[in-house]
Amino acid sequence: MALRPPQTPSSAFRFETGAGSLEQEIAGEKAGALGRMGRAAEAALARLEDPDALEAEGREALLKAAAQAVWAFFIQREACGLRGHDAIIRDFNIPRAVLARLGAR
Repeated sequence: MALRPPQTPSSAFRFETGAGSLEQEIAGEKAGALGRMGRAAEAALARLEDPDALEAEGREALLKAAAQAVWAFFIQREACGLRGHDAIIRDFNIPRAVLARLGAR
């Protein structure tokens, strides 16, 4: 008696619903927005370290901009189902001065 491996239908025979396509599109948009928000947060945090930017714009304005960018990144992470921010705070080296201003306007 010969054994055959299980056979799966080819992708040509799979039925895709409109809801499945929409969910896939939404997931792609969430991931793209997460990347953009992450880059914006990194850029805002880098400006805090730039002496020229500190002199031109002032520390308080840069802290406010960094807090806004980090807050938007955290919100987008939560929208993607990523709840813990401890690793991001550590990896991005987010200063306490920025964390204290999250969500404040």
